[in-house]
Amino acid sequence: MTSTSPWIPVALSADVEAGTSAGTLVNGEERVVWRDDKGEIHVWEDRCPHRGMRMSFGFVRGDHIACLYHGWRYDTGGQCRYIPAHPDLEVPQTIKVPTFAATERAGIIWMAPDGADAADLSTLPETAEAVRSLFLDLATNAALLAVTAAPPDGYRPVESGTGLVTFQGNDLTVLIAGQPRDAGRTALHITVSGHTSAATRRDLILWATDLRNRLEAQTTEAA
Repeated sequence: MTSTSPWIPVALSADVEAGTSAGTLVNGEERVVWRDDKGEIHVWEDRCPHRGMRMSFGFVRGDHIACLYHGWRYDTGGQCRYIPAHPDLEVPQTIKVPTFAATERAGIIWMAPDGADAADLSTLPETAEAVRSLFLDLATNAALLAVTAAPPDGYRPVESGTGLVTFQGNDLTVLIAGQPRDAGRTALHITVSGHTSAATRRDLILWATDLRNRLEAQTTEAA
């Protein structure tokens, strides 16, 4: 992943199952991450154009997602295709939710402006297993610096792209991708690739949980 890559991590792949959606923040803006019944991932603005209801409150049916408020149904391109109150209406093409490019790499869901090249992520492992996501009251750069300073036992930091920290050790690669939720809050999405085991994932989960607890304690003391 290059330092100029437009791709931003928004969730662990394992946390968004087929037929479900989840809301998140990216640089203070609301986004919905949803997966259709074929397993394809989508990232949109989290607002229905009708009355502004969050699409993440809605429900996925097949390859459509519907708003909870009035049931307006949208296809995978963000275009409204059906309005229950007017079932025979040919829906105007102007009723559309803004969408973003979305892809999956290294066990993480990524978003970028439409037209972004997913090849920017080609240096990352193709697949990986989820460890967990950490939600911290820290700016993204500060959160990633704190992680770099406290690697898991037996791992060493290696060069990473902007917004990423990578550790290697024991024939494994641990990737931590920072999602800037807003100016003072960050989500760190952690995955591991290689010949993993249940014991490996457990140890990494314990490391991540301990790291979060220590960072929260430091934040409380500073306040």
